[in-house]
Amino acid sequence: MYLPRQLISHLYLQLLRSHHPLSPPVLILVALEPDALCACRILTALLKRDYIPHKIQPVAGYGDLSRAGEELVRPMQTTNGGSGGVVICLGVGGLVDLGEILALSNPEDEVEDMGGVEIWVFDARRPWNLGNVFGGLAGMGQPMAEIDPNARRRGRGVDKGCITSAYTSKNGGIIVYDDGDIEEELRNEREAYYALLEMPEVDDDDDDASDDGSEDETQTGSKKRKSWSGREDDEDSEGDEPPHQRRRSNSGSSIASTPTRQKKTGINSSNSSRSATPTTDSPSPAEAKQPSARSLKKRLINLKRRHDSVLQSYYSSGTSYSEPISSLIYSLASELGRDDNDLLWLAIVGVSSLELSGRTMTGVGISNTSESGGSAGWGGQRGEHIRQILRDEVHRLNPPDPLESNRDIRGEINGVIPTTARSPTDTSIRLSPEPRFLLVRHWSLYESMLHSPYLAPRLHVWTENGRKRLHKLLAKMGISLTQCHQYYTHMDMELKRVLRSRLLKYAPMYGLDGLVPSEGSSSASAREGWGFVRCWGWKACLSATDVGVIVGAMLEVGPHETLASWDSKRLPRARDDTENSGIIGESDLASLLPRFWSAYDALSLTSESPTILLEALPLAQHLHRAILRTGTSLLSKHQIRHLRAFRIAVVKDGPDVKLFTNPGALTKLALWIAEAIRVQEKERGDSVKIGRKRAAGTPLVLAGLDEDRDLYVVVGTGGGGGVVDFAAMSKRQEERKKKKELKEKKQKERSERRSKRAAERAEREEETGAEDEDSEESESSSESESEDEEDPRGKKHLLRNRFGIAFQEVVQETNARVRIDSFEHCVVEVQKDDLGGFLEALSFRSVVG
Repeated sequence: MYLPRQLISHLYLQLLRSHHPLSPPVLILVALEPDALCACRILTALLKRDYIPHKIQPVAGYGDLSRAGEELVRPMQTTNGGSGGVVICLGVGGLVDLGEILALSNPEDEVEDMGGVEIWVFDARRPWNLGNVFGGLAGMGQPMAEIDPNARRRGRGVDKGCITSAYTSKNGGIIVYDDGDIEEELRNEREAYYALLEMPEVDDDDDDASDDGSEDETQTGSKKRKSWSGREDDEDSEGDEPPHQRRRSNSGSSIASTPTRQKKTGINSSNSSRSATPTTDSPSPAEAKQPSARSLKKRLINLKRRHDSVLQSYYSSGTSYSEPISSLIYSLASELGRDDNDLLWLAIVGVSSLELSGRTMTGVGISNTSESGGSAGWGGQRGEHIRQILRDEVHRLNPPDPLESNRDIRGEINGVIPTTARSPTDTSIRLSPEPRFLLVRHWSLYESMLHSPYLAPRLHVWTENGRKRLHKLLAKMGISLTQCHQYYTHMDMELKRVLRSRLLKYAPMYGLDGLVPSEGSSSASAREGWGFVRCWGWKACLSATDVGVIVGAMLEVGPHETLASWDSKRLPRARDDTENSGIIGESDLASLLPRFWSAYDALSLTSESPTILLEALPLAQHLHRAILRTGTSLLSKHQIRHLRAFRIAVVKDGPDVKLFTNPGALTKLALWIAEAIRVQEKERGDSVKIGRKRAAGTPLVLAGLDEDRDLYVVVGTGGGGGVVDFAAMSKRQEERKKKKELKEKKQKERSERRSKRAAERAEREEETGAEDEDSEESESSSESESEDEEDPRGKKHLLRNRFGIAFQEVVQETNARVRIDSFEHCVVEVQKDDLGGFLEALSFRSVVG
């Protein structure tokens, strides 16, 4: 089931009304990522204000999620001695069948019962698992053909999976919070999903065989065949109405399978007759000419294939990201009237963290809008629309002080980056024309520019000439090396005042047009591209990007107190039993818990939050120095190879090799290298036109060696629409050619069969012709839809990250020992000895689509 955005507070208000002192605590399952942490902080603030007890359980992957289901969720079910309750998934489980992975359903039970457990799902990853979105009430984890179509509508206030205002939480279920995508973009998938549920079971494997033998059967008239309802019919009795039959599914639910209803109205009519016995009255001329069972079966198979292709196209399009869940839960707080500066700041940090980890509308990869100024990154127009809403919220909750307004407006117009609070008690949020530097308030200007993921690839700082270009840029702006090597807060005040204007003047000479927001943004009320800054009195002044960088480093490297010896707390080796079997063991969540709680405390709403963030600041600087060192080494030594469908690089030596065994840190390194490659190819002119856009670069696979566990952590990044998968393009061309040939062959065979039948079925020529035309129309529409779906750019002109699908295909076809446990499906762990064969098989796959 899914909850429309306009009813976002409906379930929370019901929880508030039904809560009492004996109610079980709300269980919150949280992914280890900044966006989910911010969402968790907002949600727990709401629960605390309403005195609703809750329990937080971090989950690092699907293995931890499954264990949480066995140990924490199943005991909550009334069928297992519990009293029900609410489980909230933040950044967890949107891509998988939660009923199965949380072990909430027993396949042996005829009537499935959630046991009073209601699961709320907040997840920005796409594609959704449609079983959670349009089902989630009963029949979870079973094939759709075995599910009672009425079971999904059993709950009051649910219309084809959509929760209405009449819905009440009683029996539990899986409820997905819609950010608008489901209502606007999944209408075809919704219709196809429910059409398949209502469709009787039919075996389409022998469809071609039945077509080939149809001529002989018609001529002899004595042979019997099986109809689509499983009943043997004589060819001479095609016009007779078969008796009403009901079929029992494996789940024990009975599904109506009435051929009479299908004959009169095609498939979906609701005005059909459900008579249990054939009528004895004289049939009218219209009723005497009923379609044959074979024609009905063929029509049903074509319809089933068409609906299957819609769902398959959705699942095979690749991964992407939608609205951040911190923004969605802030909308919940706003709907409840609980919004304030603290919750707004958490939402802003969560939104700002997405670009840092490369989460775009095309999956994990470099942003397609990275050339834009300011904080532009993920989401294109939709992302900028969300950021503009947050800017409006900042203006609403932080009105200007009349005594300070003139100075603030003057500073904003001049583009001065705020580094101090207005007063010792100032905790307001302000807009700032942030340059795309890294930790500029807490580093020297030179170091901030050198480690910028935007600036470094464009200046080629991994080369000696690139460093000279950086020095020339600073010299043109009139900033000496002495000044730029000081901490930014200690620089000359006049230089800080003119920094933005000089960047706007000289940065375009070096291809850095998007380094800062343009001049037009400062005078406009929208201030497009501007970032967010918050101060805690004289204690600290941090931008939202600064907080995202620091919190991400705490999750990826470890607590700040382990900076000197962080590598001593490695994930343990696989257990002995898994080592002997050659299977990679599961990670120990206990080793990741200190990271989670340290980052969770850093996002505290108390005054201690900035202190924790500033203490962890050296950790973030250490991580990004390592990214620059390792990326420079790989590029300067030409250790990046170009395979058929992607580029490959391996981090297996150097001082920072252990750091990049964490998927988050490895992903950031991969994004840094991918951006550098894209810039290089763009400068060389190695770009290819796709539609009206130009795309440069290819996907990147980066592997990091973990010697302690004798494996490689592998991440595959796309290019945010700026990639060309040559293997996928050639494969699509071959498929198109084969489909065209197959289509011509079928049309020829169909015309031959039609001409033979016309002579033998003269009395039914008109009826058979109509049926054939319907069948032809159904097939042609199915084929045309398939051709449209082959080009994923036809809808949104996006090439999405398909590494998760490609990884699974390689695992199924090879003997490589691979573990896919991360919520990011483009991250896998491969046994050290199997990496070569794994990459070889992967090179023949379509990795973007």
